[in-house]
Amino acid sequence: MGIEPHQVFTLFDGRIVITNTVTSTWMMMLLIIALARFLLQRYPTALEMLIDFFTDLVADVVGEETARLYMPFLGALAIFIAFANLIGVIPGFVSPTRDINTSAALAVIVFFAVHYFGINAKGWLNYLKDLASPLYLLPLTLPLELIGQFSRTLSLTLRLFGNILSGEMVVAVIFSLVPLFVQLPLQGLSMFTGLLQAYIFTVLATVYIGAGIEANQA
Repeated sequence: MGIEPHQVFTLFDGRIVITNTVTSTWMMMLLIIALARFLLQRYPTALEMLIDFFTDLVADVVGEETARLYMPFLGALAIFIAFANLIGVIPGFVSPTRDINTSAALAVIVFFAVHYFGINAKGWLNYLKDLASPLYLLPLTLPLELIGQFSRTLSLTLRLFGNILSGEMVVAVIFSLVPLFVQLPLQGLSMFTGLLQAYIFTVLATVYIGAGIEANQA
């Protein structure tokens, strides 16, 4: 199993390279859309239960009143990451999150979402004041706050990327060494790890957003 994504085809005379990470992401998105449409038509109650689950998850951090404002973003994030972590079990596909570029992109989205929701909740002036308070310690607190913002983005990236990649590599090694009946429980463990990492990533994103709007909720 290679760590680096490999080229599948190119566009515009080779100027744009499409890797297996990108094609797996495209197929995963089509699968999510198809499954959502199927559930909406056949089992709408299942979608309602999923929405209620994500709403309760967000409400535990930001409160019931504002949970529905942030649930669409956080719910979509959780579903995307969960499918991205699991699609690697299908032969011919790779988990997009085993590519550090995908994991970094998701972490950067959370980084900007925290500030967007914070500014939207407090106003940009109050948000900046809270970000660097107390003002008389601004030369000290602002650099530390910026370091903290970037470090947690890096942490989100490495946690998701490292756990998914290491899990897939362990399963691949075991597959080459032991019989099939031993492989299946490990594959199940890998799927559980993928769902757990999607949950952890979403909870952390919720905590960061909750911290960003905290003063507004007080």
